[in-house]
Amino acid sequence: MMTAAEIRQSFLDFFRGKGHAIVPSSPVVLPSDPTLLFVNAGMNQFKEIFLGARRSESPRVANTQKCIRVSGKHNDLEEVGRDTYHHTFFEMLGNWSFGDYYKREAIAWAWELLVDVWKLPPERLWITVFREDDEAERIWKGVPGVRPDHILRFGEKDNFWEMGEIGPCGPCSEIHMDRTPRGCGSELVNAGTPDVMELWNLVFIQYNRRGDGSLEELPAKHVDTGMGFERLVSVLQGKASNYDTDLFLPLLDRLAALSGQSYEGDAAMAMRVIADHLRALSFAIADGVLPSNEGRGYVLRRLLRRAARFGRNLGLRDPFLGTLFPVLEGIMGETFPELRRQLQDILRALKAEEETFAAALDRGTGLFDEVVKDLKTREESTFPGAEAFKLYDTYGFPLDLTILMAEEKGLAVDQEQFNELMEQQRERARSAREQRMLKEDADLVADLVRRGMKSDFTGYKTLSDESELLALLSDGKSCAELTEGMEGELLLARTPFYAESGGQIGDKGLIRGPAGEFEVWDTQRPAEGLILHIGRVVQGRLARGEQVAALVDAERRNRTARHHSGTHLLHYALRELVSPSIKQAGSYVAPDRLRFDISYFEALPEDKLDAVERRVNDLILENVPVTTCQMPFKDVAGSGIIALFDEKYGDTVRVVEISGYSRELCGGTHVRATGDLGLFRIVSESSVAAGVRRIEAVCGRPAYEWTHREHRLVRTLSRRLSASPDEVFARVEALMESTRRLEKELKQQATAGALGRVDEWLGRAKQVNGIPLIVEDVGEQSLDVLRSVMDALRARFASGVIVLGSRSEGKACFLATVSEDLLARGIHAGRLVGPVAKAAGGGGGGQPGKAQAGGKDASKVAEAIALVEELLAK
Repeated sequence: MMTAAEIRQSFLDFFRGKGHAIVPSSPVVLPSDPTLLFVNAGMNQFKEIFLGARRSESPRVANTQKCIRVSGKHNDLEEVGRDTYHHTFFEMLGNWSFGDYYKREAIAWAWELLVDVWKLPPERLWITVFREDDEAERIWKGVPGVRPDHILRFGEKDNFWEMGEIGPCGPCSEIHMDRTPRGCGSELVNAGTPDVMELWNLVFIQYNRRGDGSLEELPAKHVDTGMGFERLVSVLQGKASNYDTDLFLPLLDRLAALSGQSYEGDAAMAMRVIADHLRALSFAIADGVLPSNEGRGYVLRRLLRRAARFGRNLGLRDPFLGTLFPVLEGIMGETFPELRRQLQDILRALKAEEETFAAALDRGTGLFDEVVKDLKTREESTFPGAEAFKLYDTYGFPLDLTILMAEEKGLAVDQEQFNELMEQQRERARSAREQRMLKEDADLVADLVRRGMKSDFTGYKTLSDESELLALLSDGKSCAELTEGMEGELLLARTPFYAESGGQIGDKGLIRGPAGEFEVWDTQRPAEGLILHIGRVVQGRLARGEQVAALVDAERRNRTARHHSGTHLLHYALRELVSPSIKQAGSYVAPDRLRFDISYFEALPEDKLDAVERRVNDLILENVPVTTCQMPFKDVAGSGIIALFDEKYGDTVRVVEISGYSRELCGGTHVRATGDLGLFRIVSESSVAAGVRRIEAVCGRPAYEWTHREHRLVRTLSRRLSASPDEVFARVEALMESTRRLEKELKQQATAGALGRVDEWLGRAKQVNGIPLIVEDVGEQSLDVLRSVMDALRARFASGVIVLGSRSEGKACFLATVSEDLLARGIHAGRLVGPVAKAAGGGGGGQPGKAQAGGKDASKVAEAIALVEELLAK
């Protein structure tokens, strides 16, 4: 029996023998393709080739591609663990032809590999073709060993493949493996059952789906095949489940050992989910995606929290995913060495996220159980959407986790109510998807690509150039001319304007024609080779076909270049002085500042930041030359050159080198020598997400201005405090200590004064429906004092309800408690204090026994607590 590694290698060897170049998997993210959250198919990295926007070095390629399917049309998340063959992360084996061979070869080679090489029984294979694809059916009938009665036709739903709502597509032919006892499962083909399972999909790409739903012929016909590796391994190893193969068994064995549970029943499902999610998390983190509250990062956070919750079901309360990772590394590290290179980043990210969620999970589970208990008491079967939203908003519970927990209790979540409350927050989870261009704009860009229009970028060597005006766009339409006051986008045959990419913002400037002038506000690249100048005609008119002068704002470009070179120096210094495992997790480069995000799991101490800043300025004083060159991308691996996960590279790449120190792949604009930066200052260091730190810095003139403001501030403080600059810090510390001491004394006095009235308030206790009640306006007191008063009253008021209100810094504060004996009567402190706070323009709640709330209008405290008796009476 072949191992998974041997099966993968035999696939690649087979197609190498058919003249295919074996190419590496792309990262699981392609930010240059905004229609995708994650890579979900092998063809994603070749989309621009299919559209004719770029050429491939080889007309035939094959590989194994890392894929993640967790959202949108291709979303397998809910099936993972429940069945034995869906995954969030999987490998896709594929072979491609870019205008070379077509259906006949693709079909013949697929059959040859499956039947002749891997020895699958032909009588167990079913073939499907698109209902209108007579050619594919005719070719299949001519392949030796194919049974004509095993060729079935299906419609668009099953046999017309599309990558997304727009983009390359075409008819497909699928090969299904029949695993029924007698091999007679024709009725189960495309039924979505494991008994007859899709094994290999041969897509014949000949169309581009436009935004309006129409199809247009591509410049050349292509082949795109995809075979789920995990399913293939289960078939060739004779296993009924993908999880029974050597891709998963070591992980499941380790989970069984950690939990002390057998792989059966609910425990088996939990183990399958954890093993699957660990794979998706590890590969995404290795490719630079870190858990966060936005876009891709939020998807990872959801996966990790689902895995952690299933771990709790197995009794694993402490962080455990990092303990599993070495097993995954042993299974897949040889094929995907990034798992080994990014070992520390992966382990840190998993540990930090698990620890963060563990505390929230405990608190959130308490709230969940409380709501469930209340629902069971009232014999209701719907978990309120408002409570699901609270679990998300307060405790970080993704909705699918709440749904899962509710299902375990026999409850359904009110998702409609949740979605209403979630509308604004949903923007975060969908942000990466919503970066997609409007369909109308995508069609315009596709038209330009189809017509072969491109811009040559000349801005590395010059900031002004003469060019032909190729196209004018405005209001979603192509125009012959733009007149004064009209806004739009211009496409030039050649341009010195840098289009936003790699974190560097686009250039601004002017475009002058024979009869008009266009002010450029921004420059963007919506597709490979297309540079659009966005702005407005400020004088006269510009027309298609005219010769124009393109003039970049030189001062702005030079200031931006200083900050871009500054990011490279900063990156080098961080890796040298803090940790060589640090890598870039995002950047923003502008004329006035730079922002640099790094993968690191703790705050950088002041002494490290000082050392990094000093090191960068030393390199500036050294005036090191900054040079660029081009090289084949395939030669980058092992060269020591830094390549960033969130950039899409072509066959030839540009290297920016700061001689003797830094070498990075970069398409941005840079200074000629480090001395051109003048000065470098770090402005701030902060956290933007678990495992991601952000450094903001300035170079050149902004750095001088920042330093000047600091110096002026120190001089002003020195005069005001009658101290030398060196003595300012000690003087401020002494003043702060004095202030703290006075505040403490004032708080003690306020507390003593309030506690002195406890006897008075106890004496004013009343009865409402037989329930002892103390309700008091404590006056102008902080929340801390209010708590002290509450504690003193509770100690002497054994049975009853207490509601207190106060004013603090212009806001209302409320506390409520209910004694243990009254909880059984249905009295709930949270439900009591909520309406009270609402009357003061606020809200809040809490547990049945105690609750806290606040209001925006302190003048309403007396009016608000006056409602307590009425609420209690009800």
